[in-house]
Amino acid sequence: MNDEDPVQGPVGEDARVRALDERLASLRQREEMRSQPKAAVEADENYRIGNRVLSELLGGVAGGLFLGWLIDHFAGTSPWGLLGMMFFGIFVAFRNIIRITNRRPD
Repeated sequence: MNDEDPVQGPVGEDARVRALDERLASLRQREEMRSQPKAAVEADENYRIGNRVLSELLGGVAGGLFLGWLIDHFAGTSPWGLLGMMFFGIFVAFRNIIRITNRRPD
């Protein structure tokens, strides 16, 4: 056996290994950003508000028409009860839509 120290020193870190570590770190970071569900929450909230506005508008008109028809049917005031309640239903629907759109976000 030889008592002399080896000529070569310890092997340093290879540049390829460092580049691979950097690529893995950037891919992990990109995957974490991609998998966060925050965009879906905003889209769901906007979808709910749109559905609420649509239901207020349709419900106001349909409710006004139904109540107006009932008034006309029992009071015999055709078509004035129907028209009056339809316009009242439209007014209430737009008032509710304005209330919905003026709410401050949480």
